[in-house]
Amino acid sequence: MLQAELQPDEAQVLAGALKVLGDPARLRLLSLIRCAEGGRTTTAVLAGRLGLTQPTVTHHLGALFDAGFLGRERDGRQTWYWVNTDGVQAIRQLLDPTTSPLVPEAQARAM
Repeated sequence: MLQAELQPDEAQVLAGALKVLGDPARLRLLSLIRCAEGGRTTTAVLAGRLGLTQPTVTHHLGALFDAGFLGRERDGRQTWYWVNTDGVQAIRQLLDPTTSPLVPEAQARAM
């Protein structure tokens, strides 16, 4: 649970994260990744599933990664993505007072 009201800089960070989630393609990407076998998938697979070009998917994935919603790992020429649950923790904590507070390291990654 939030220990205090949001400070202006904290509100700015959370607003940026929510803006990233405000794109339908990005929400679909999160859904596709979460539902992928093993919870991981590649850009090429995602582009095929969404019917978007790889550069467009890569742009959206980069925004989700920068906002802390995805983890990624390069494997040769492929990049694997998975949903980073720590990334949604700050938003979850703001909206659900029963959510456990973030530990400092997770909070830094989420912001």
